[in-house]
Amino acid sequence: MADIDFTQPYSMSHQDARAAAQVMADKMASEFSMETTWEGDVLRFERSGLTGTLALKDQAAHLEMQLGLMLKAFAPAIQDKVVRNMKKLFGAPAD
Repeated sequence: MADIDFTQPYSMSHQDARAAAQVMADKMASEFSMETTWEGDVLRFERSGLTGTLALKDQAAHLEMQLGLMLKAFAPAIQDKVVRNMKKLFGAPAD
């Protein structure tokens, strides 16, 4: 079971969504020393104490993160930051 589970709808093209996810991956890699890899439309990331996926689905980006014991105490703050970043990168869907 994921410690953080969030889905952000988007209205951009699949190509633009993948580019947005890559921006997120590059930022995570540089700021948090995470390893990131793409497996089809799923971005996998990991570092000591944290693993997760960002799956690009039909008009939605679905994030799941598993936190190690030391990071579990910070789960609410981590989730708040992740949600803000995903909303910023993927935006709200068009009406």
